[in-house]
Amino acid sequence: MRRPFHQPGRFLLLALILAVVFLVNLSLGSVDIPLGDIFRWMAGGPLGETSWGYILREYRLPKALTAIITGSGLALCGLLMQTLFRNPLAGPFVLGISSGASLGAALLIMGASLLGPVAAAWAVSDLSLAIASSMGSLLVLLTVVAVATRLKDAMALLIVGLMFGSITAAVVTVLSSFAQAERLQQYIFWSYGSVGNLGWGQLGVLALVFAIGTGISIGLLKGLNALLLGEAYAQSLGIPIRRLRLGILLATGLLAGGITAFAGPIAFVGLAVPHLTRQLLGTSDHRQLMPGVLLYGAILMLICDTVAQMPYSSYVLPINAITSVVGAPVVIWLLLRRNRMLF
Repeated sequence: MRRPFHQPGRFLLLALILAVVFLVNLSLGSVDIPLGDIFRWMAGGPLGETSWGYILREYRLPKALTAIITGSGLALCGLLMQTLFRNPLAGPFVLGISSGASLGAALLIMGASLLGPVAAAWAVSDLSLAIASSMGSLLVLLTVVAVATRLKDAMALLIVGLMFGSITAAVVTVLSSFAQAERLQQYIFWSYGSVGNLGWGQLGVLALVFAIGTGISIGLLKGLNALLLGEAYAQSLGIPIRRLRLGILLATGLLAGGITAFAGPIAFVGLAVPHLTRQLLGTSDHRQLMPGVLLYGAILMLICDTVAQMPYSSYVLPINAITSVVGAPVVIWLLLRRNRMLF
């Protein structure tokens, strides 16, 4: 695997872009906060308006950090899935984990109405929604892992994951048919995705899940590089394929499930970022790609969140719409590129 000559400089450039985009994300919104005031606030100095401190501390800073974790985590999941299945169109949700989280949220939001309006209003909160989504994704993850121990073919595992996604989507559709209009609307808003609904406590839980998932992924670096040349080659190097596969599934399940639970299903980031990173770094070495996708994913998610906030306006666009506008052209480009290679 070739190593690009100026790789450290490219990582430094990505880190610098991330810092700039992070500050711009803190600055822009319905209330414009000058960058100079943000620098003073970070240094412990006063702000031009007393309300700016509350906005930064309680809303924009946790939102920006959530965007960084979400973008980095989904991008890393996409890299793991594309390596495992050796499929450039594989994303973090091909195993049905996102659908499991959606099922948990749907059961809580649309099933809670059966308890009566008072009990439903008490049961459906940001915390309970995150717990229900986590339980749904965990249930699907455990089922997929149990199936993975009996399958030797990664493509068969991919098909099983898609079938789990179809089953959970069917259950959600049935629940939607019987749900009250208000509950159905609440579920639809959750499905749009958002990085602005987390408090510091929830952000701490998400950061812990992200750290564990990333740590597991780092421990798989040698196996991931060997897997690029096929499972038979990796096995000839002494890589335990079954253990490697379970490690990838566990890391992806923790990252994708946790992010979906707290931020909702966010499309295309995990699919597009690994390909964009490969184009930038010009390598398939996971020792280079893994930090690259973490930085690139965070940058892309912060940019999408800044656009979704519609600076100088009180309107907020669904972040899924913005990520789809960015990610869909990448998928189209991939399909056209593969078609040229085949013919």
